[in-house]
Amino acid sequence: MANYKLQVNNKNYEVDVDSDTPLLWVLRDNLGLIGTKYSCGISQCGACTVHMNDEAVRSCGLPVSSIGDAKITTIEGLSEKGDHPVQQAWKEVDVAQCGYCQAGQIMTAAAMLKKNPSPSEDEVIDGMNANLCRCGTYHRIKEAVLLASAKIK
Repeated sequence: MANYKLQVNNKNYEVDVDSDTPLLWVLRDNLGLIGTKYSCGISQCGACTVHMNDEAVRSCGLPVSSIGDAKITTIEGLSEKGDHPVQQAWKEVDVAQCGYCQAGQIMTAAAMLKKNPSPSEDEVIDGMNANLCRCGTYHRIKEAVLLASAKIK
């Protein structure tokens, strides 16, 4: 095992884990940040999405040894009071059914809107396409992302 220094949600941590330990498990098991979810384990569904230097990444397939000095943001660190425009829109549109994928959906949407604060409907569909929702709330996800976009302007 090795020691890794991480900056997560603007706090510094040091963890002693194997180099190939996925960031997801470091966040959940070592740091107690359980908002990031495990689902497929092969970086295909998006439930484990976090930000690395403001880019949406899948944490289940990202070894901790590849993080370096990157800044990691989880759903817990997106906003201190849960009032990020995407989080507000999610509540207003009542997106979640089971809620399992929602942290990953929100993190993907927030990263997308940071790059493009005024996406078209097609750009939202394309940008969110790689995140799976077993409940099928895609129409509400799209509506919430567009609403969040309006809040950001």
